[in-house]
Formats: sequence, C-alpha cells, structure tokens
Amino acid sequence: MDAPEPDQTPFATVSAQTSRLGRIYQSYLDKSTPYTAYRWIGTGVLLLLFFLRIVLAQGWYIVCYSLGIYLLNLFLAFLQPKIDPSLTQDEGLEDGDAGSSLPTKKDEEFRPFIRRLPEFKFWHSATRAIAISFFCTWFSIFNVPVFWPVLVVYFLILFSLTMRRQIQHMIKYRYVPFSFGKARYNQRSGH
Repeated sequence: MDAPEPDQTPFATVSAQTSRLGRIYQSYLDKSTPYTAYRWIGTGVLLLLFFLRIVLAQGWYIVCYSLGIYLLNLFLAFLQPKIDPSLTQDEGLEDGDAGSSLPTKKDEEFRPFIRRLPEFKFWHSATRAIAISFFCTWFSIFNVPVFWPVLVVYFLILFSLTMRRQIQHMIKYRYVPFSFGKARYNQRSGH
C-alpha cells in the first residue's frame, strides 16, 4: 500500500511561504514610502528603546558601538553624491566621462544632487540594523565585557574626523546634500 505522493515537497512549501511573506513585507514598505516623517519618528523611537535597554541593562556596549559605526557609515553614504566629483575630476578626463561631474561654474548645466544612498534605503537599513541590535541585546553571548568610555571616546574621535573630512569635501566640490536653505522658484502660469 503506497501512500499518495504529496503535491509539493517540504522545501517548495517553505519557499512558497517565504516568498509570500517577502511580498507582504515589500507591500508594507511600499505603502510606508510617502510617510517620511512618520518612518523616521518610528526609527527614532526604536533607537531610544535600544539606548534605554543598553543603559538599564548596563551591558552590550560592543553591540551599541557596532551599531554606531554602521549608522555612521550609512550617514556618510547618504551625504555623498552618487558620482564622486573628486574621482571624475581626476579620472574622468581619461575616460571621457567628465560631463557627469557636478557643476562648479555659473555657466555650467545644472545637475541635481543624486545621493549614493537614497533616503528610503538609508531609513530601511538603519531601522533594520537598530532592530537587529535590539534583538542581540537579549542574548548574553553578545555581552562582551569592555571598558565603555574608551569606545565612546573612540567613536566621537572617529565621528569628528570623518565628518570634518566630509564637510571639507562638500565645500571643495560645492555640493549641498540637503534641500532646505536652497532657493525655490514658484512656477507661474504663463511664464
């Protein structure tokens, strides 16, 4: 007496469920796209809960430090243009790609600032990293004993040096990665 063969293998069933959950997750991400302020408020609350967990538990400083380094890396990618003007100035003339650099003179054509890491991907990666870090604080294997003031000082030095270099780069190549403070022109009908 042979048992009837199942329609799907267990691997195919798990794969189908994973695919279905991925589509549901992606649909929620797509629906949250226009709500920038609410997304960042939620991420801020999650980060506050993470810091509260670190302070109250008095541990997991290495997880917090790793998260800080990762968020700094994301922030730097968010501030940088997709096409680095320093590279296109040095190497663009050889490749014939000098036209893709940012304008530096008044008579050059305007090119919009395109980020290396778009805002939505920055938010998604930061939120996911904070959630994973928060999850890691519930396992003692990640509670490596370290002298936390050294990590704080090292992070502050790293942050200040990196941001100084980034701001100098922004001044040298004349780009501003933020839209506030820039001139806005009203479109009038008939002009």
